[in-house]
Amino acid sequence: MKRIAVVTSGGDAPGINAAIRAVVRTGVDRGWKVLGVRRGYAGLMSDDFVQLGSRDVSGIIERGGTILGSTRCPAFKAEEAQVKAIRFLRQREIDALVVIGGDGSQAGAFALAEKGLPVVGIASTIDNDLSGTEMSIGVDTALNVALEALDRIKVTASSHERAFLVEVMGRNCGYLALISGITGGAECIALPEVETDPESIASELRQAYERGKSHGIVVVAEGAKFNAEGLSSYFKEHRERIGFDLRVIKLGHVQRGGTPGAFDRLLATRFGVAATDSVECEKFGVLVGLVKGEIKATPLADIVGKRKELDLGLFELAAVLAQ
Repeated sequence: MKRIAVVTSGGDAPGINAAIRAVVRTGVDRGWKVLGVRRGYAGLMSDDFVQLGSRDVSGIIERGGTILGSTRCPAFKAEEAQVKAIRFLRQREIDALVVIGGDGSQAGAFALAEKGLPVVGIASTIDNDLSGTEMSIGVDTALNVALEALDRIKVTASSHERAFLVEVMGRNCGYLALISGITGGAECIALPEVETDPESIASELRQAYERGKSHGIVVVAEGAKFNAEGLSSYFKEHRERIGFDLRVIKLGHVQRGGTPGAFDRLLATRFGVAATDSVECEKFGVLVGLVKGEIKATPLADIVGKRKELDLGLFELAAVLAQ
């Protein structure tokens, strides 16, 4: 009988529980014993495991977050911590570890794999900055949360002829800002990947009003050079000259919590099943992701430490559509 463990590491994302559920139930269906690791890599280092059966994952597919809990664990970068985690896993006779998480989590998975531990990664991060997958668990739900907020804000902005700045998450990747800005009909988008400045944003908003628009919406990524705080301060300082200021909305962690949509539930389920398939076939040291519309396993060595490029052609399209 195989014994596998599943751990969720790093930031939570809508759909993680669906992936846990799929790993557990497909594992049980194969006659395996499945253990969950509490509190991410911190739990691996402290031998914090719990056995999971089919009933333990009942009713979690619609829940946000992760039932196993998660932590950001810088200490796990140390070789001593990794060796300690492997020792606990081997003491429990774990045949394979499934790691659900983003780039930092998969870097940890790769470090374990390099030390001989059988590991399979599952792509999960709302930032969508992880190489080896076109979409990660949580991205679609986070986008829809941002889109709903933009639709609501635009109503108020139009009613009062105001300019609003909406900051979305994404760390140093502008994917969420770009896609929500395009689909939400923003007049301007600020990304970490594209150099911009407050004056050009003010100019674009002013031109929008001159074209007859009754609102101005700026979507900015939290990792942009001028994020919500920087732009807000600049507009306030130069309000008299610019002629207007910006009302600021930070969506923040609202995008990470809540109920996962149908796309994320299905994607996470497919990723979870594919992960157990990889374990059964003893295909380790890989990341399960979405590649050209299909579920594929990419070697962790090919994706760890590599920056996922943003399609800047969409940024140029956003400027055209904002007319």
